[in-house]
Amino acid sequence: MYRHCSPILLRDEVKCVITLYTQRRPSRISIHSRRCSTKPNTHLQDSHSKYIVPFYRSMEAHLRLAAAHYPVISFGTGSLVRLPGPSITQPNVYAFNSTSYDSMYRELEGKDARLYRANGLLNMLERNRGVKWGPERWQDWRVGVPRLAQHERRDRGGAGVEGGVVDVVITCEERCWDAVVDDLLSRGSPLNRPVHVINVDIKDNHEEALVGGNAILDLAGALSDVALEERRKVGDGDWDGGAADARNGFDERVPDVIAEWQARWPTLPALWTLAWF
Repeated sequence: MYRHCSPILLRDEVKCVITLYTQRRPSRISIHSRRCSTKPNTHLQDSHSKYIVPFYRSMEAHLRLAAAHYPVISFGTGSLVRLPGPSITQPNVYAFNSTSYDSMYRELEGKDARLYRANGLLNMLERNRGVKWGPERWQDWRVGVPRLAQHERRDRGGAGVEGGVVDVVITCEERCWDAVVDDLLSRGSPLNRPVHVINVDIKDNHEEALVGGNAILDLAGALSDVALEERRKVGDGDWDGGAADARNGFDERVPDVIAEWQARWPTLPALWTLAWF
């Protein structure tokens, strides 16, 4: 299946994206109840932020967040978009950034409408083309560069992330989380802007994606509430500027927010880390 990590953004206070502050790999933190126990690697993001999340899972989360008026971007982390074909050795392969969901839909419908409707692909692509123009690749994203083409296409959730910066990145599979973290490390934090990277482990099927979408929406709401409180303390100017000092209060409260969220969603293991753009 197509491995997709999509950014999700939260209203005006928080935007989601991934970045690391140090040159070493960040520690992975697994959230249990109200405590965090460190393991080798994980990431998390901000309140009233913009987010990034993974096809069934990530696009469902993108749809839920956009419908709730959160700023959102979604990405894939693989080299190509690979969708199931007539056999395991015959996948349907598409390029990121240049292939629309509508063209995928029409091509598969023309190849074998009965097969691809039965396996759920056409239904999924029908939903996706109503959310955004087409799949984007995380590694090709130029953080901080205005997203003019996406704004003109009117992707859902695009209002608020036109500047190309987010506060929170959410992935739905640890492998996607690893890819995002590695990429952020390689970029060297040119903007010196903190970002929380979170993994919510969700199985990539329709049923689990619905549950996971609700859980991510709940997490976004909790982060946004805390972000709004901290924004009021420091003022709009400093908060919108993304300065680390202005967001210290929020960054310090994120682990507790995630721990409380994990207690509400115990079947969805979460990983978190603070990174930098």
